[in-house]
Amino acid sequence: MLKRRDWGRVAAAMALSAGLSDVRAQPASTPAPPTTLPAPRSAPKLVIAVDNRIDFAFLPLTIADRLDYFTAEGLDVEVRDFPDAAQALQALAGGAAHAVSGTYSSTIAGQMRGQALQSFVLQGRTPQIVVGVSTKTMGHYRQLGDLRGRRLGVQDLGTPAHRVARAVLSRGGLKTNDVQLVPMPNARAAIAAFRSGAIDAISYTDPTITQLEQAGELRVVADTRSVRGNADVFGGPMPSACLCATTEFLTQFPRASQSMADAMVHALKWLQTAGPSDIIKVVPERFFQGDRSLYVAAFNRAREAWSPDGLMPDEGPEIAARLVAQFDEPGSLDRFNLAATYTNVFARKAKIRFRA
Repeated sequence: MLKRRDWGRVAAAMALSAGLSDVRAQPASTPAPPTTLPAPRSAPKLVIAVDNRIDFAFLPLTIADRLDYFTAEGLDVEVRDFPDAAQALQALAGGAAHAVSGTYSSTIAGQMRGQALQSFVLQGRTPQIVVGVSTKTMGHYRQLGDLRGRRLGVQDLGTPAHRVARAVLSRGGLKTNDVQLVPMPNARAAIAAFRSGAIDAISYTDPTITQLEQAGELRVVADTRSVRGNADVFGGPMPSACLCATTEFLTQFPRASQSMADAMVHALKWLQTAGPSDIIKVVPERFFQGDRSLYVAAFNRAREAWSPDGLMPDEGPEIAARLVAQFDEPGSLDRFNLAATYTNVFARKAKIRFRA
């Protein structure tokens, strides 16, 4: 007898199969529909799970959604927000979502837990995390060793900000317990703590970092918003946000997977030339958090961070795996099958189509 959870998975699979049957049945020679045509009535319904959608790392997903690129590809996509990354991945595992917009490292960690996840479109080639110290309490800062015994605020434990902080600290010969890591998932609370001296350093995303920089309150120690700064920390590209799905889904529904990849690469290309006025028109007002100029300034700082074409860089998986093996799964590097954690098949076709 099937358990309730198993019935949910079966029902989700049946619904998905019904919605995708017409897409899967199209002959391989059928050309992609022009982007100006409306989606057919039989457009398959897909759910993409994401946590903290307001994060700059996931902006390409928002662009694809807001500019109706998914609809143009014949898909009916719902982008569903979840409280955290773990719940977003759980939705995928339980059949409540068909794809996840999350970090590439989650596909590696998932493999260690027996989950067959693959990244099929890369959104970010850097984590877009900045580690900085307070000019108020750390005016004497000269080197990473000066952070010993200090309090460092991170977005939350287990997040990219946490991983970047640990990687930066290790460069200075510091262990995690040499610094007091303080989880601060609320950006406003993090800024208040930084300004009051409750924390001496911070590892965070934009626009929080740009706000502190503009006020002259933060001195940047490590900056992964740029390709060069990212290489300084990791030695090469560090794949970050991506669109991933189970290998079963990608194999069973290649046309729907290709359509999602096309929409995402289209959005990535749009971001390469988008100006401030474009961003203001497309991005939801709540993303600005009451300060449009700050959001636009942070956007300009992050331009290099997004992938130009959705392709996974050659060195990226190994660099990400080393970080996971160093902090999350010690001694596991030789057990990773990195080739199974990503595919460039869909993004490569989209790159050719959109000349990204």
